[in-house]
Amino acid sequence: VQLQASGGGLVQAGGSLRLSCTASRGGTALYPMGWYRQAPGKEREFVAAIAYDSDRTFYGDNVKGRFTISREYGKNTVNLQMNNLKPEDTAVYYCAAGDAENGLGTAQGYWGQGTLVTVSS
Repeated sequence: VQLQASGGGLVQAGGSLRLSCTASRGGTALYPMGWYRQAPGKEREFVAAIAYDSDRTFYGDNVKGRFTISREYGKNTVNLQMNNLKPEDTAVYYCAAGDAENGLGTAQGYWGQGTLVTVSS
């Protein structure tokens, strides 16, 4: 599975950004997908995830109420709408995917290259 993320950039505090990620592999199977982030000098942390059937979504405590993850219908493309951004949201954001053998967010799972989000105060 290859993951291609886009949408990072520089925004002022209180602003919004939208990240997108597409997972590609042959076949029509849908995967659980999500986002993680890593700020300088910090460990990677969970941001949001969405089940393969889009029926369930999950959020990290730091982004609840501000970020929304969604999936384009029937596709392995997920979007992360980030509103009311704060300087502490500054990080490299990584798209992730999983399947039955390779858990989402694990070392065995699938990871994108990362996209930088910078929030200025």
